[in-house]
Amino acid sequence: MVGRRAHPAEARPATAPGLGGIALLWLLLIGVVPLLRLGAEGVLGPAGLSAEDLALWRAAGRSLVVAAGATGLAVVLGIAMVSLLLLREVPGRRPLIFLGVLPLLVPSQVLALAAVQAGTPSSPLLLALGLAPPLGTPNPFHGAGGMILLLGVQGAPLVFLSAAGLVRRLPGGALQAARGLGARPGEALRRVAWPLLWPGALAGAGLAWVAALGNFGVAAVLGIPGRYTVLTVLIWQRLSGGGTTALAGVAAMSLLLAVVAAPGLLAQVFAARRAALPAGGPAFVALPAGRAASVGAWLIGVYLLAVLALPLLSLVTSALAPAPGVPIGWDNVTLRHLLSAVSPEARTLGGLRNSLLLSVSAAFILAGAAVVVALSARWRAVRIVSFAADLAYALPGVCVAVAAILVVLGLPGGGAVYGSLAVVLFAYLMRFQALALRPVWAAAARLDPALDDAARGLGAGVWRRLLTVQVPLLAPALAASGILVALLAVNEVTLSSLLSGPGTQTLGMVVFNLQDGGQGAQAAAVSLISLAVMAALMALAGRAGRRLPPGTLPWRP
Repeated sequence: MVGRRAHPAEARPATAPGLGGIALLWLLLIGVVPLLRLGAEGVLGPAGLSAEDLALWRAAGRSLVVAAGATGLAVVLGIAMVSLLLLREVPGRRPLIFLGVLPLLVPSQVLALAAVQAGTPSSPLLLALGLAPPLGTPNPFHGAGGMILLLGVQGAPLVFLSAAGLVRRLPGGALQAARGLGARPGEALRRVAWPLLWPGALAGAGLAWVAALGNFGVAAVLGIPGRYTVLTVLIWQRLSGGGTTALAGVAAMSLLLAVVAAPGLLAQVFAARRAALPAGGPAFVALPAGRAASVGAWLIGVYLLAVLALPLLSLVTSALAPAPGVPIGWDNVTLRHLLSAVSPEARTLGGLRNSLLLSVSAAFILAGAAVVVALSARWRAVRIVSFAADLAYALPGVCVAVAAILVVLGLPGGGAVYGSLAVVLFAYLMRFQALALRPVWAAAARLDPALDDAARGLGAGVWRRLLTVQVPLLAPALAASGILVALLAVNEVTLSSLLSGPGTQTLGMVVFNLQDGGQGAQAAAVSLISLAVMAALMALAGRAGRRLPPGTLPWRP
């Protein structure tokens, strides 16, 4: 959420000579300079926005329609999950919270592919169940309706998590007082809790708005076949077709997308300023669940089963069936598509290698940079410039990708590295720096200055105090930063769709290209590999989760 960060100026962290300058230079390079370059090219470039470009304005209007519908659905689903899973003690609460956050972590292109496989008349699953529509029936997920549904499902966890951060700070005493005055649980939550939680829901709505506008995976997989082109897809099409010669026009389109995303950014800022909750008093404890809340939790479980288990089952059957249009059964299950996906001739292993290399590299680099920035936050210039990192994370990913291209091509010899993994990594650093910085910044603000004073009294120099006192205390927050970056970067597709070249495609782009090329079974097989990688990373994160601060992992709010 974009907003004002608490800073550890009063903690007087051990600051090595020049550390503040390094932090300032880093933030300028990955935040301020690229965004300024994008703005200059978009506003002053030779190819601006034309009123006669009907395709552009049609795509902009469609982006608004999809974002509005997806945000509305996300708010309804997110508020329902907060009300039933966080504020009430319903049966199966913890597993439902985990499942409720999971759609946010599933790669958007995989979720879209699963929906396509589940809705096509040639679906092996539907054929086996006798539910397949007649051949020639349009896929119900192609077009605006399917995009709104899937983006709303993926945006609901954003609303849920934004409100969850405030639920942990709800004044339990106020709710106890309301209950003591005879208010029923639902009435107490409606009159006491939700007036304090609405800023979180508003911030989540802003995040969902920006995420829906900037999404590429769902927009491409569902929008292109449905002939419903939105801005992100149009930018990709024009950049792919025109190359670097189309950069000026693409930069102007990216700025238009940023302007359209502005209401979501303003909603986050507005909500952050009104999210203060009274301190002290007993902690909030979820209220007992009545019959209505238990039924509602059961309905939430059915919803999560529908949006998670059914698409996964569709992917599995598509990957194991001998061919599209053939009903799957125990007698014709084949591993041919899975084996083909991991064969040396396939691009899957190369895409997996690139994704892991990029995500792990970004996680380590950004975690290290977060230490430097957080421990330099006593300088006002660092705190001001860090807003650019927030903005790069809050803006649609397409804007970040175009900004990265403009910066790289503006360097001597930049054309030689265009399309390389280095450019993709640079965009990842821009995109995820704010995400990596938040846990470390918050942890640095809680450091006890007495520890640094004691080390200084024992004769430890600045660098020794930094490495032996400050960094070990920040280790849990550093782990949290790395985990969050790796989870989101490993299956990222928006940035890589615009930046990757031959031999540098990521796993997400492999899935998209296979589906775009009509190889649905192979795309389903690679999607299962992608989900397995995500599950492994989540398992590793879960093992470390007990040592991380509450709320660090999205599924442990």
